[in-house]
Amino acid sequence: MARKNKEKEMNFTGHLAELRNRLVVTALFFVAFFIIGFVYVRDIYGFFESHIDFKLAVIGLGEVFWVQFTMAGIVALAATLPILALQIWLFIKPGLTPKERRASLAYIPVIFLLFVGGLVVGYIMFINLILPFLLSLNDGMFNEMFTVEKYFKFVFRITLPFAIIFEIPIIAMFLTSIGILSPSAMRKMRKYAYFILIIVAAMVTPPDFILPLIVAIPFFLLYEISIYLSTTVYRKKEKKHREFMEG
Repeated sequence: MARKNKEKEMNFTGHLAELRNRLVVTALFFVAFFIIGFVYVRDIYGFFESHIDFKLAVIGLGEVFWVQFTMAGIVALAATLPILALQIWLFIKPGLTPKERRASLAYIPVIFLLFVGGLVVGYIMFINLILPFLLSLNDGMFNEMFTVEKYFKFVFRITLPFAIIFEIPIIAMFLTSIGILSPSAMRKMRKYAYFILIIVAAMVTPPDFILPLIVAIPFFLLYEISIYLSTTVYRKKEKKHREFMEG
């Protein structure tokens, strides 16, 4: 009995050591991507600046460092996401069947693409809807001066929630595949999910009635797509279960 407990403890310690090593590898990749992002921060800033017809101002030395640090951090976050997903997959790989390994491995590039896609859609919504709306409120009443820090804080406040919410379909598929979630449960939670998504849309948009509803539309579509994908995964699971029981 004591020997079994000791073996379990050693096994648990080994798993913790492996998890620590994989997190260290992920952190090293994050630092590397952060340095790359910092090197090209002028080009990244130039991309954002090309979409606005006004100059951003700096009122403190800290703002220069803040915007460079934040831009490099977001580049590193997006680039490191598939590395983190791969490390998690490698950690749980021994406990998966060959079919589960192949299916779950396909999630990794999708996680990255959905995150980047969310950033892009959020930025497009900001540039084409939210920013013009905010500028139209001034209508020549005030002299406009936008600081770098406040402008980019507002941009990131809008785009990052989009990137996170765009992960809902892949999360729904994964949770369905491991039996935690089902399409029927998602349908039952639909009204609550819509309510939460409207709140998120209201938080990332100006205090207006129309804009939050417009921004919420892609969120609703994502939730419905998540239900469809969850249903697909659930049916495949049910089919495999029936084949196993009949065979």
